[in-house]
Amino acid sequence: MDFLRPYSAQLLSVLRIMSGLLLLQHGTTKYLNIPVGPMNNASPANMSGAAGIIELVAGVLLVLGLFTRPAAFIASGMCAVAYFYAHAGRSFYPILNGGELAVLYTFVFLYLAAAGGGALSLDRLIRKDAP
Repeated sequence: MDFLRPYSAQLLSVLRIMSGLLLLQHGTTKYLNIPVGPMNNASPANMSGAAGIIELVAGVLLVLGLFTRPAAFIASGMCAVAYFYAHAGRSFYPILNGGELAVLYTFVFLYLAAAGGGALSLDRLIRKDAP
């Protein structure tokens, strides 16, 4: 698979953008009612609503590649808390407790916190971060 190696910085950006968009949809459904669903009209006074604020802000920052490392680190922590708060009590195994995505998001965002935004990011443009 060496043929993909020259594109690793661009693929890192694709991972960042797509995971940011997927995170962002959680925030938009909670606060903008887009799409309409069971999580609409969240309150910032509860855990889900507080997470929605992080999902909105971190999601936008990740899509843009702006403040990627801190946004991804905070999103990673939020997803880890979500896993233990909403899923872990149901079963030890993520496949049985419905927490696979929370675990996956946790580690994808942790990787982005370490790796940065990639070649196609505002961080790289503004700060000249390495791709």
